[in-house]
Amino acid sequence: QVQLVESGGGLVQPGGSLRLSCAASNSIFSDDMDWYRQPPGKERELVASISSTYATNYADSVKGRSTISRDNAKKMVYLQIDRLKLEDTAVYYCHLQTPYRIHYWGKGTLVTVSS
Repeated sequence: QVQLVESGGGLVQPGGSLRLSCAASNSIFSDDMDWYRQPPGKERELVASISSTYATNYADSVKGRSTISRDNAKKMVYLQIDRLKLEDTAVYYCHLQTPYRIHYWGKGTLVTVSS
């Protein structure tokens, strides 16, 4: 069993930046990690991915203003989003997929972009 705990959410003004963190209870060395988000009243969507080999992928909505990174030694995954927009408002979830395709989710952290 793996526990994932997100942090770093909060209220941010449009144009600002935010860095979300995800702390894992176990080693993430072999695991693929993702950030998802669920805007109010909408479906959960993939924001960014980073594989165990450090390959990254981004949703078009955040491409060019977002960076996903990982620190396996600290069992941490990060998501930096710059130039925040109102439509970035959502609950952001950390997701882990093991090599055996077992999935784990955090409970989420709320990001509100508002002036």
